Amino acid sequence: MNPDASEVLDLARLQFALTAGGHFLFVALTLGLATVVACLQTKAAISGSDLDARLVRFWGQLYVINYAVGIVTGIVMEFQFGLSWSGLTHHAGNVLGASLAVETIVAFFVESTFLGLWIFGWHRMGRWTHLAAIWVVTLTAYASAYWILVSNGFLNNPVGHRVEGGQVVLADPVAVLTNPSTLLAFGHIVAGALLTAGFFVAAVSAYHLFRRTPEWAFFGRSLRVGVFLSFPAAMVTAVFGGLQLRSIAALQPVKSAVFRHDTAELARLQAELTARFGPGDYIPSEAWTRGSALIMLISFALMLYFTLPGFVMAFFRAAVFRFGVWHVALIAAVPLPYTAMISGWVFREAGRQPWVVYGLLKTEDAVSDVSATAMRTSLVAFTTLFALLAVLNAWLLVRHARRGPADVGLGRDERPEADAEGREDPAGTLPAPRY
Repeated sequence: MNPDASEVLDLARLQFALTAGGHFLFVALTLGLATVVACLQTKAAISGSDLDARLVRFWGQLYVINYAVGIVTGIVMEFQFGLSWSGLTHHAGNVLGASLAVETIVAFFVESTFLGLWIFGWHRMGRWTHLAAIWVVTLTAYASAYWILVSNGFLNNPVGHRVEGGQVVLADPVAVLTNPSTLLAFGHIVAGALLTAGFFVAAVSAYHLFRRTPEWAFFGRSLRVGVFLSFPAAMVTAVFGGLQLRSIAALQPVKSAVFRHDTAELARLQAELTARFGPGDYIPSEAWTRGSALIMLISFALMLYFTLPGFVMAFFRAAVFRFGVWHVALIAAVPLPYTAMISGWVFREAGRQPWVVYGLLKTEDAVSDVSATAMRTSLVAFTTLFALLAVLNAWLLVRHARRGPADVGLGRDERPEADAEGREDPAGTLPAPRY
């Protein structure tokens, strides 16, 4: 490979890592918070409680903020994918195209449409219709994640295909849809998203309780929701993580050997792959592969230290409302699920190198034929945009989380008769309306 092509490859990989990884962080919280909001609204619809309705509005507003900014990052990621990886779409587009198209229909049409109905349907739709809207949003979010992982699972474990004229053609759709690399990753990511949402909800609640908020009942219940969600989510995440590590040994033995730091096995695999595919370096970077796996495991171990005792303490009123040290610890722990998820993603992707489709297409053959200058320019532009979006999202989340439930715009009844009926005043100081 000539120096210019090598630079283009490195820049393209860096660009994809930054954009896909950045978008993934938005998805983790969005997927988890959607589930939390849907469950809270189910309870509110059944109970008719003002407190339950206010919980839906507050956490729903934070969910909408994260979703909106995350959509923009997803669009940007699609642009860089088309710009940098034309070789992948040319070689494997017959398999990847269908799942990506279904994901687009699910995410951008069904999910976004019903989210709009949910956002603007307060006081205009019946309680059960409005509840159905948020559940459609949540279920389509899960479907969207699944279809993305169908594509990613094929990259890591290409099944259900045949090669015709140098291109990968779909041969067995069922095998692609039930790919173990897809199903195990889906369970792991869904549980990790719920874990992320649990830590986020607990941390925001702990912040207000630590400051002795007058909304003690509101945030006391929210803290319990976050803590009680985090513990089972952590257990499920661990189960699917363990199953994935076992499957890697069979599906990607090189990655497994790097993770175990088995130098003898790596030497044997290098010789075997050289004889099969020709000269080349078939061992992924140990720093990125093993290093990211260790960071993931350490972050997860720390989360277990929070979730297990926290699950017990949440049963005690004194701990929930007065244990300031625990509150501070919950606030400080917010980065842990993000760190674990992004390092796990790096382990999954970096450990596949030098393949973009494992055993079928090398990464160097998938990159677009563009100049180093063009790739460098796009990298700077996309990275800058992603950094600005991340800062904007953090600022909006912190700003609205600190304000608390008294100043929530989502679901506020703006009809002229609202004040006369006593449901809500313009300042937002009265309880949220019942369903």
